[in-house]
Amino acid sequence: MSDRMPESENGSAGRLRRRGFLGALAAGAAAAGPGAASAVRAVGAAGPGRPRPVALRPLFLGTYTSQPGGGSGVGLAAYHPVTGEITGTGVLTGVADPSYLTLSPDRRTLYAVQENAEGAVTAVRLAADGAHHVLGSRSTGGAGPCHLSVHPSGRWLLSANYLSGSVAVHPVDPATGALGERTDLVTHSAPPPGPGQDGPHAHQIVTSPDGGHVLAVDLGNDTVYSYRLDPLAGTLRQVSAAALRPGAGPRHLTFHPGGRYAYLANELDNTAVVCAYDPATGRLTPGAPQPTGTGPGPGTSYPAQFLVTPDGRFACLANRGHNSLTRYAVEDRGARLRLLDTVPAGGDFPRHIAFSPDHRLLFAGNQRSNTVTVFRVDPRSGELRPTGEPFEAPMPVCVLPL
Repeated sequence: MSDRMPESENGSAGRLRRRGFLGALAAGAAAAGPGAASAVRAVGAAGPGRPRPVALRPLFLGTYTSQPGGGSGVGLAAYHPVTGEITGTGVLTGVADPSYLTLSPDRRTLYAVQENAEGAVTAVRLAADGAHHVLGSRSTGGAGPCHLSVHPSGRWLLSANYLSGSVAVHPVDPATGALGERTDLVTHSAPPPGPGQDGPHAHQIVTSPDGGHVLAVDLGNDTVYSYRLDPLAGTLRQVSAAALRPGAGPRHLTFHPGGRYAYLANELDNTAVVCAYDPATGRLTPGAPQPTGTGPGPGTSYPAQFLVTPDGRFACLANRGHNSLTRYAVEDRGARLRLLDTVPAGGDFPRHIAFSPDHRLLFAGNQRSNTVTVFRVDPRSGELRPTGEPFEAPMPVCVLPL
């Protein structure tokens, strides 16, 4: 099940809005690192018998600008790092269909896909005063880019074109964060698509934890491709390909912190797979499919995305069909997932989930209910507990807390 299909169940078109006790939010103090966007302020005042002030943290929201009920650009918000309360602060316009967002390693530049037929990636220079500046866009050479990531070196931006089944590489200017002309474009052609699929659909591109390989997940070819990235030329050379069972529809892969295992969400056959990873060769070896949990209602789960806690003890999977989050205990140093429970996501169609930097909060972007839900993460048990009422936002398909 692809997210590129026109949505017909979005509900009312929500707007980013200011919420409750936090009131109006000034966009002034930097709190997320050097030069990072920080529409934030301190809440509370220090003094005898008073808690220390808490700085709100920036939150960026990806959306579709071309779909009914979507937004008008990248949503700007801030959240309380303890309560999870979200406050809307505006919209960064000038970026079409920014459905996936990521940051540069130095946290000074935001990158967004433009998920449309013309396919582009856009760089945004972040400013401490909230006056963010769009640096420009570059063609990805394909249609419908749905994922992007920055190589750990900070020198290369990697993107996946869903509709074209290809992956692209762009150089990053080390001084400004701006993007140069594409240095490579690789189209997935082998093996042929699985039963009922119409061609390759690259859905994700990430770098392995050791930095040695780039892995591209292709939903249409039921394959995860491993590449070597030339650090000087910015070109990809395939070194391995891991085949999933026909019709699995691999969508999203997340590595265990140990770097020897990865967890793969298969969208079409509703399974999760533990994969062994060899850093020396880049080879990924999928294990047996596992269930994605039992949701509150009937139907398939359409798993979307995995997260793993930084201590490697727990994993969480978002299920769009069941509108749920499935928790797993990670065992045998990452080699095994044991299903613990499944909890309601608090919204409709949780397409994207993300931890706060301290991993104490988990954010879920619910595409069809136009909401973001926030959960507190218990560091000992991994239990997820809702923090309050959902935050209204127009079609939030990506959440990026700083």
